[in-house]
Amino acid sequence: MVLLRKVIGDVLRARRQAQHRTLRDVSTAANVSLGYLSEIERGHKEASSELLASICEALGTGLSDVMAEVAATFALAEMQEALVGAAAPAPAHAPAQESAAVTVTDSVTDGEIVTDGEITVSVRSDGPLRHTLTARRTPGPRYPELLVG
Repeated sequence: MVLLRKVIGDVLRARRQAQHRTLRDVSTAANVSLGYLSEIERGHKEASSELLASICEALGTGLSDVMAEVAATFALAEMQEALVGAAAPAPAHAPAQESAAVTVTDSVTDGEIVTDGEITVSVRSDGPLRHTLTARRTPGPRYPELLVG
């Protein structure tokens, strides 16, 4: 499970480092202690909305931009969980369903397309914390019994 405070911290740290700024510089501009900003970036503390707005202002970015990046990261995590869940075996008491084996690995690189049976997954990197994961299932015949003739 992905923690909101961890993703927010990762996004803030990436933005700060992309600007080649120190924790001290941003903490002074945001009027927050250096130690507390460090805790936020590491995902150990949750910042209030007012504090997040102050940090974003110090970084020269909009809170909505940061939250959009956080949302994209969560969407990717949810897709990965859904793919892993699709690959998990059904419980013994559950009715039999059509299953597809899906393997999600960390070795999928940018631009690579992986196909496993009816599922195709592609990954595109849009930045250090922004990745687009696209999954497609090849549709089969809707009513296979009608094809027998």
